[in-house]
Amino acid sequence: MSATATPQSATSTWNIDPVHSVAEFKVKHMMISHVKGQFTGVKGVLTHNESDPTKSHVEATIDAASITTRDPQRDEHLKSADFLDVAKFPVLTFKSTGITRKGDGELAVAADLTIHGITRNVVFNVEGPTAPGKDPWGNTRIGLSATTKINRKDFGLHWNAPLETGGILVGEEVTITLDVQFVKA
Repeated sequence: MSATATPQSATSTWNIDPVHSVAEFKVKHMMISHVKGQFTGVKGVLTHNESDPTKSHVEATIDAASITTRDPQRDEHLKSADFLDVAKFPVLTFKSTGITRKGDGELAVAADLTIHGITRNVVFNVEGPTAPGKDPWGNTRIGLSATTKINRKDFGLHWNAPLETGGILVGEEVTITLDVQFVKA
């Protein structure tokens, strides 16, 4: 009697390097230009299936109070109950629910994204992960870039102000861009 061994896929664990990662967003301001902001408190873990990235999984959290738009008054407003309500909802979360290949090295990562206590499934278009590389201190790193668009009202972010000339102060569509570097655990 012989037993056939089932091939095992190699998986590895990677931690987000918060110093070399950024979660950015942009939204239309006064219907004329985009205002950009970012969150600096990004943490997370990638469980990477090295032979089949579609079997990988990623989870991340973002400190909602780490928002910065280069305007302290606007930042405080975004932290208030009118928007993120960081006192009640201190973190934004991201948990992948499925990964598919798009071709040409790109992936589509479906994820449950929670903002303001509301969870919606969104799809990020992902470039990467890059080939692993060693940093000067011997750590192995990979990186990726991801982007998606959401409607902020889908996450309970309804505050707005009408403009005297017509239109609204803050657009509804928000583009989210992630540039993330991971360090092998």
